[in-house]
Amino acid sequence: MPSSATVKLNSGYEMPLVGFGLWKVSNDTCADQVYNAIKAGYRCFDGACDYGNEVESGQGVARAIKDGLVKREELFLVSKLWNSFHDGPRVAPICEKQLQEWGIDYFDLYIMHFPISIKYVDPSVRYPPGFTDEEGNVTPGKASIQETWTAMEDLVAKGMAKSIGISNFRAVLIMDLLRYAKIKPATLQIEHHPYLVQEGLVKFAQDQGIAVTAYSSFGPQSFLELDMKEAQDTPLLLENNIIKMIAEKHQKTPAQVLLRWATQRNVAVIPKSNNPGRLAQNLDVLNFDLVTGEMVAIEKLDKGLRFNDPVNHYAHFRIIDRQE
Repeated sequence: MPSSATVKLNSGYEMPLVGFGLWKVSNDTCADQVYNAIKAGYRCFDGACDYGNEVESGQGVARAIKDGLVKREELFLVSKLWNSFHDGPRVAPICEKQLQEWGIDYFDLYIMHFPISIKYVDPSVRYPPGFTDEEGNVTPGKASIQETWTAMEDLVAKGMAKSIGISNFRAVLIMDLLRYAKIKPATLQIEHHPYLVQEGLVKFAQDQGIAVTAYSSFGPQSFLELDMKEAQDTPLLLENNIIKMIAEKHQKTPAQVLLRWATQRNVAVIPKSNNPGRLAQNLDVLNFDLVTGEMVAIEKLDKGLRFNDPVNHYAHFRIIDRQE
């Protein structure tokens, strides 16, 4: 059965509170994972240009629709604008390419992946894109956030996206964007887990009517396969004694407790799993409540520890000044 809990967006649409994240989902298994997730009840799928698996994600969706598991209008499909396509005239063409890869006519939500503009690299040269240009350097682009956001607003007018949102923004950038935005961001997607609570940012966004989605809800777990030292040196949340004690009390898994901690604060989550049992467990996180003391105990694990920081990933690349 599909999960029925949703968050009402300021655009008027409903977004499922629990979705399926497509980051690091292998091309070899992606279509099957999406299909099986739909079969298990997932209706929201969170993808991105740079994940490199949008064709396969669309194949899984198409097969599920063909087999009568779901209708397109019952799905909430999300993708993101990569940093190298921030120039205003490049936004619609890359969004159109992504729609073609998915095999759909519109995105339910299209998100600015990072508030960072970098040098354009033509998709014929390299796709999916990355942080570096053809020479292996990180070269800043010229587009302002305002230029990019204005072009994203046009996507709504053209029917290419029903809602538009932002990701990896801090509060000060949101404040600035709200000065000129004709369409307020419907969502803010951020790294959010007990090691990085960001209580002030979450409250500010929600007070502005911007729904918050958490990625990497399990903290360092998501980054171990990237050989990130910060993740390797950090105790796993799934093995934390406080999380495990709370899970045992509620007869749930540690993963379910971490997801419920977020959803109980009206923060949407987008976990993934290729294991049928965990797939069902991750979706089944809305039928129990944590008491205040448990919520506080989890929040006290906060270290302000951010794993998805471009500096962590790309410090070894040379950043080229455009004046050179």
